[in-house]
Amino acid sequence: MDNTDNPIDRSTSGGGGLALQSNELPRDENPFEPAKVVVEDDPSPWAPLKQPVYRSFWIASLVSNLGTWMHEIGAGWLMTDLDASPQMVSAVRTAMATPIVLLAIPAGVLADRIDRRILLLATQFVLLLSTGTLAILSATGLVTSWILLGLTFLIGIGLTLHVPTWQASIPELVERKQLSRAIALGSLNFNLARAVGPALAGALVAITGAWIAFSVNAFSFAGVIIVLLLWQRDRSESSRGLSFRISLYQGLRYVYRTAEMRHVIFRVMLFVGPASALWGLLPLVARERLQWGADGFGLLVTCFGAGAVVAARYLHRLHHRIGNNRTVSIAMVMMAIGLGMMGAINERWAAVVGMLIMGFGWMMTLTTLNTAAQTILPGRMRARGMSCYLTSLALSMSSGSLLWGLVAELPSVGVGGAQKIAAATLLCTAAISMAFRVTEKTRR
Repeated sequence: MDNTDNPIDRSTSGGGGLALQSNELPRDENPFEPAKVVVEDDPSPWAPLKQPVYRSFWIASLVSNLGTWMHEIGAGWLMTDLDASPQMVSAVRTAMATPIVLLAIPAGVLADRIDRRILLLATQFVLLLSTGTLAILSATGLVTSWILLGLTFLIGIGLTLHVPTWQASIPELVERKQLSRAIALGSLNFNLARAVGPALAGALVAITGAWIAFSVNAFSFAGVIIVLLLWQRDRSESSRGLSFRISLYQGLRYVYRTAEMRHVIFRVMLFVGPASALWGLLPLVARERLQWGADGFGLLVTCFGAGAVVAARYLHRLHHRIGNNRTVSIAMVMMAIGLGMMGAINERWAAVVGMLIMGFGWMMTLTTLNTAAQTILPGRMRARGMSCYLTSLALSMSSGSLLWGLVAELPSVGVGGAQKIAAATLLCTAAISMAFRVTEKTRR
């Protein structure tokens, strides 16, 4: 359950929380009770974990994210065995992101109109069946490059329904003053899994094959399903008497007319477009430029996750001292430095250092922008607004991955050249993005 990430109405929309109730256990013993634990304003970045409901979902998400990152490594590496062309390898990420581009906004409308618990359960079962099928096909040797892309696309549809619905639930879990830290902990969760999952997947894939990564991911959804089944919600979403089309129009109109929300979306696209050169080409960097196997590929992603974990530790402090806008600008430059280092220096140590730097920059940029978006959006528009945010991120990721895959195929450019061009582009977009200021209200 995400992140990449985190990347909201407390009753009917967006990245809100989960109000829970039970008639069977005393309130102090039931982690799924309706009331939040009221605490003093704790400045610690770990304060949201004192909320029992948030903590339960955070742990379930960690297990699910671990499986997801193992799946990412398995899918990327499997494609290099099935078809090692840069375009096909980068197409794996494009297949995952394209459903979000096409369906995230309608999914956000659904999350504002029907019970989110039911919608989340449905998506988890879709993801379980899709990953389980891929595990069986890869274990039996029946998978092809196009089957891999097709099932990846189906998994992307499940994630498209899941992510805006989940993000619409975060504010119900914590006090509003802890929202930015709750989102940062969600990103930390995602990146802790990124730090452990790829290394574990790399070792297992090298020994047994990609099917093991898909199998672990399928089983990881069970924990999330159990938590959702235990969740007894005391509220549900409503269409408010509006048609689906009108609800969709209202969400799009609000995002279009709100300058700060437009700025968030512009900055996401200016960052992810060039930065996607990292993810679209990373399997080829490991295999061709560094002469590493699946375990080395996993190590690179682990280093990225480690950098993101360090960033999570200091992000709240940076927001407080220098604000959201300067934090994003600095983080984009860091991402460009790491990407340029990886493209220019054909040494393993440079790749490791570059991944650490990029993990720091990636996490700081997207977590800051995600928090800003959730702070800007009013409750009744939050799921629809966050779906627009996710659409911009996925559109940039899918189109960017495809673009950099094509650039890398040019004989005079190659993988390293494409990464250097992307790094230079990112420096330019970092300068441009300074014109689009976002809210500083998350400085708590």
